[in-house]
Amino acid sequence: MENMKLKTIIFCLSVITGVFAQTNSRQTAFSKSYEFEKNANYQAAIKEVKSVYDASDYFGNIRLGWLHYLGKNYTESIKYYDKAVALKPYAIEARLGAIKPLSAIESWEKVKAHYLQILKIDPQNTTANYWLGVIYYNRKDYVSANKLFEKVVNLYPLDYDSVIMLAWTKLNLGKSADAKVLFNHALTIRPGDSSALSGLKLIK
Repeated sequence: MENMKLKTIIFCLSVITGVFAQTNSRQTAFSKSYEFEKNANYQAAIKEVKSVYDASDYFGNIRLGWLHYLGKNYTESIKYYDKAVALKPYAIEARLGAIKPLSAIESWEKVKAHYLQILKIDPQNTTANYWLGVIYYNRKDYVSANKLFEKVVNLYPLDYDSVIMLAWTKLNLGKSADAKVLFNHALTIRPGDSSALSGLKLIK
């Protein structure tokens, strides 16, 4: 009986030691990858992370997605971000990460899909509201853009980017009075702003 207890203790200690060794190895690899990233040596940084890579590791997939993005290997970047999203479907950071390489290859429908999913998870997310609004604005869907920009401006009334986009959206919707107020507000936030001044010249 005593011999069995001793074997059990030894086994548990070996498992714990193995876990610690694995954790330290992972931390060392990630630490080295950060250093390589600082020097723009992305391939070396990727190699370090891959040396301890586990497909079920959310952080590892995020890290590889980011490093491949920096290295302009957008296809690989998307692959790893997609794995991260699959592992944690409610993690907004993974979706925001995936949007970067997707934007680089101008895959706008997939970008839009990620923003829409983010807003299902977090309806007040200002990044998703703003950039989805920009997508709608560029497609001349001013009604949809207006709703999104209004939400951001209500949350952050002094955010210049959202205020000026809402001003132009209002102008394109024919709401000149609202646009005028917003353009003047933009000028208060950023005196002499050329975009706001251009907008005001269009309002009679």
